[in-house]
Amino acid sequence: MLPRDLKPEQFSGYPPEAKKLCSDYLDALRPLPLSFLPSLLREAIEYDFKFPAERRAIERELANMRSLPAKQVTEWFQEFATIQLSAKLERFDWVNAPGQFVEQLSALLWSTHQQDAFRLAATHYAERLRAAVPSEQPALPRLGISVIGQGVESYGEPLFRKLRPHGAYFENVNQQNGLKLLLDAVSARVKAHPSPYAHWYIDGGQETEHDAGITTISYDTLAPARGALLRKMQAEISRPGMGPETLRTVMAQMRPSEVGLDKLGDEVLSRFQLKLLTEGSGTQIFSTTFAQWTAREALRRAQPLTLLVRFAPRQRQKPMNELLSAASGPSEPDLIGSLIDADMGAFYNWINQQRLPGADKSSFLVWFENHGHAVVIGPSVPHGTESNTATDVKQLLSWIV
Repeated sequence: MLPRDLKPEQFSGYPPEAKKLCSDYLDALRPLPLSFLPSLLREAIEYDFKFPAERRAIERELANMRSLPAKQVTEWFQEFATIQLSAKLERFDWVNAPGQFVEQLSALLWSTHQQDAFRLAATHYAERLRAAVPSEQPALPRLGISVIGQGVESYGEPLFRKLRPHGAYFENVNQQNGLKLLLDAVSARVKAHPSPYAHWYIDGGQETEHDAGITTISYDTLAPARGALLRKMQAEISRPGMGPETLRTVMAQMRPSEVGLDKLGDEVLSRFQLKLLTEGSGTQIFSTTFAQWTAREALRRAQPLTLLVRFAPRQRQKPMNELLSAASGPSEPDLIGSLIDADMGAFYNWINQQRLPGADKSSFLVWFENHGHAVVIGPSVPHGTESNTATDVKQLLSWIV
């Protein structure tokens, strides 16, 4: 079947809001090339479980498609139309399984040497879309916070070397109530600008007391789900003929109920948490990886106004079979290794925040937990400066919030 043959009833298997969305924009979907449309449907079929920022992006993209005259539709998608598809792909049920179609399309593009042509078509489309539908600016300047080094008593090497050139480094910060002051700052922003999924607290260990209005995810809270997933992975790996690509497909098709994530009462967040564990490499076994990947995905998908990420000690390296075994038991934490991981993770958090709209007004703070070292980055903070003057976390926040 080709896109021009689409009918409303073919979306009957979609969740309610996704079904309505696709039916409402059916006239905009029919002219699209088959090499493009399933990629769009892969996002649309998940519409019911997406964050508000993602929903708005899909709606604006579809509205733009509908507004294009026929001549412009041809111009925008002519490069996709030149991609040669196999008869097998054309017969595939790409409406109900767009994700699997895209996987098979990727394999076809590589095997037929069309990957470069497809990438160029996608790049040109993205450029046109950005020009036609500018990104939404945040309701207030974003604030990112990273807390690293939990449990480390002393560390003699310099920290924040990649972040220092972009802001001010402080080496005499009063550590008293530092984490509480940071969480209080997040809470204040929740109260001043309440909005679903706009203010986040991600903890790589056990979350500490915080405002109930903050969207919160922690590594320890997800321990039962992580264990269930690891057991599922072990069972699948032990099956004859199971390879990494097949395992990836199995994990991509999992539902929150399979790992006990269906009891949260928030299907958007439960789906997000499942994807963190099934799509992230190492998020199931390393707390630092979990914290950094969760922050990356939260920024990419939810585009929060406030994000506090607290890194916690991860386990030491062990043979992979032991790491993947849910029954391997507790292991010794690697405090220094975790600090080094988190130092780089904080840098990645800042980079990912800067990729979002409003980056020129965004601020960022990273603090070595229970120590006197911090870096502050913001529009009014001079770059590449250092200070040994006594200060505290509250004062640091006052310069950027």
